Amino acid sequence: MRSFEFDYLQETPVNHSQVMTIRALGEFRGRQGLYSEQSPEVLETLRRVAMVQSAESSNRIEGITVAPGRVDRIVMQKAKPKDRSEQEVAGYRDVLADIHTNYNRIQLSSHLIRNWHRTLYRYTEETGGSWKKKDNAILEVGSDGRQFVRFQTVSALATPEFMERLIALFNQALDQGKADPLFFIASFVLDFECIHPFWDGNGRIGRLLTLLLLYQNGYEVGRYISLERIVEESKETYYEALLKSSAGWHEAHHDLRPCWNYFLGMLTAAYKEFEDRVGAITSARGAKREMVRRAFNRLPERFKIADLRQACPGVSYPTLQRALADLRKAGKVRCLGRGPDAEWQKEEG
Repeated sequence: MRSFEFDYLQETPVNHSQVMTIRALGEFRGRQGLYSEQSPEVLETLRRVAMVQSAESSNRIEGITVAPGRVDRIVMQKAKPKDRSEQEVAGYRDVLADIHTNYNRIQLSSHLIRNWHRTLYRYTEETGGSWKKKDNAILEVGSDGRQFVRFQTVSALATPEFMERLIALFNQALDQGKADPLFFIASFVLDFECIHPFWDGNGRIGRLLTLLLLYQNGYEVGRYISLERIVEESKETYYEALLKSSAGWHEAHHDLRPCWNYFLGMLTAAYKEFEDRVGAITSARGAKREMVRRAFNRLPERFKIADLRQACPGVSYPTLQRALADLRKAGKVRCLGRGPDAEWQKEEG
């Protein structure tokens, strides 16, 4: 809310690098439609993988983990959730599916956000969908293991009013169009996290809101490349940007630029990965092989096929075996044992 009051956002200076990034993202957005006409099978493969990675990464950022062999089955609705972690992943999956299917019919409102929160916990014994009943804070654990308050959020009493005003000011800013929508979206998510309207689940709802608002403004890369995975892979930078931009937020003396820089960088990374993948793949089968090769490059020098499977949700075991056979034939890896628990060793050259 503070970022949109009294033209605060419009008065924040923008540097040349940010202008160039916005221009590049506009070009990415302009090209994304071409791929849907040229490579529908590839896009469908990427879409399924992104769904799994998004549900997995966004929950894992919050310390919610599910066994690798179960994640894709839960997300693709091939299995029912068995425990609390799987239940929360299933809830996230449902909101994600709603965004993918209905984003152009969804209207941003406090009712929508509370309903998403209710859906997030629909499979658990906990009932979501209500603003926090007591004050909370964003905590951090120090090197000595002790927790300390990193940011004091808006009080529970003031939360409903703050959320209504944030949504109204954001919608007004979009309608007036005095700045690029990407700056508005990044600032909205920052304000949402500073309000921290729920007792739990704020990070996940914030990432889902990011996806919705990007879709509604023409940036659909999150359908094919998991933005949540990119955030997870750069979470230290993500948290640092939030920390810097939230300092002085209550007094409207905060600096939006660290948040903007991270957001634009994250989106740029997603589009570059998207174009790289689509440009290098000519079939759905090839898409999965390519995914395995990319995951292989990120693995340590020694690994097991289970590690590769965890890095490639949605890819079948036979496909993993064929990809490893191709890599072994190319002299890039060798097997150190037998059976599914055998270790594999990367080879130089």
